[in-house]
Amino acid sequence: MAGFDSTEAVRVEESEPLRSDANTAGPTADPVPGPRSEPTDAPGGAVDIATSAPPPADGAPVARAAQQAIAAMHLSGGALPRPAETRIMVVANQKGGVGKTTTTVNLAASLALHGARVLVIDLDPQGNASTALGIDHHAEVPSIYDVLVESKPLSDVVQPVRDVEGLFCAPATIDLAGAEIELVSVVARESRLQRAISSYEQPLDYVLIDCPPSLGLLTVNALVAGAEVVIPIQCEYYALEGLGQLLRNVELVRGHLNPRLHVSTILLTMYDGRTRLASQVAEEVRSHFGNEVLRTNIPRSVRISEAPSYGQTVLTYDPGSSGSLSYLEAAREIALRGAIPQQEQHNPEGAQ
Repeated sequence: MAGFDSTEAVRVEESEPLRSDANTAGPTADPVPGPRSEPTDAPGGAVDIATSAPPPADGAPVARAAQQAIAAMHLSGGALPRPAETRIMVVANQKGGVGKTTTTVNLAASLALHGARVLVIDLDPQGNASTALGIDHHAEVPSIYDVLVESKPLSDVVQPVRDVEGLFCAPATIDLAGAEIELVSVVARESRLQRAISSYEQPLDYVLIDCPPSLGLLTVNALVAGAEVVIPIQCEYYALEGLGQLLRNVELVRGHLNPRLHVSTILLTMYDGRTRLASQVAEEVRSHFGNEVLRTNIPRSVRISEAPSYGQTVLTYDPGSSGSLSYLEAAREIALRGAIPQQEQHNPEGAQ
């Protein structure tokens, strides 16, 4: 994969193993080297990706991987309550490289493995979410561009994800790069996606929208269509830079176009508990955003980075990895958070 030196990345992880509590919020403890699943037979302790990584999805290996992921799911608490109505969640952050796409596809896969029906809408012209889910998205493939610009029904472009039952994707193609300009003259340009989702007839528990790293018309369409905003924040120095403008845009959309919109979830990504900086950023984010921040942190993990090059999420690529288990737990938190207000609303006095 261009620009990605996986061998070097794995060599770094081999020399600096993740601490066992890297995905858990709380006070910093001494680093505890955890067990490593990666073999170290290659020269210098580096892993040969070509021989150690799982083979591309061809039936049995992926089926076994999915079963392991489901087993891990049951260890973390079993099946989750399904929402009373479809939860439409916008994964957004104008800063690039914070894990938006990674968070979108892995949360979606985790929710699907928990038994939900989930649709991922790839709204980024780069199409990385489509790649990570193993969905073909070359120029001739019907895509979300056709939905936004040509008014094609959403059901005509949705494809099932091969490796995960109950998971679907509306892919993005390079055509989407010109959609911002083409939508300028279209009537009700900000609500094209919202109308497409509301017309979708198949039952869904969750819709996750992967936004581009900008605050243009595509992101505005997502904010108008959704009710919840999920913001991944990288545990590094510039984590909060530019976040104020995103929050202001959320307020503007809520005030003028979508009164239901609110920031429901902040997820800390690329967390390395060995560093004081990561702990300081996590503490600052939690003090600023409070209850919106999930207790689960997503650790910095080579396995999470490798998975898309095999057209997989980390859930099927390496079900037992710290990244896989962290996303399963984060999805569990999100599902339970959504269930509590609904239970209170429908059962305010605790009656059966």
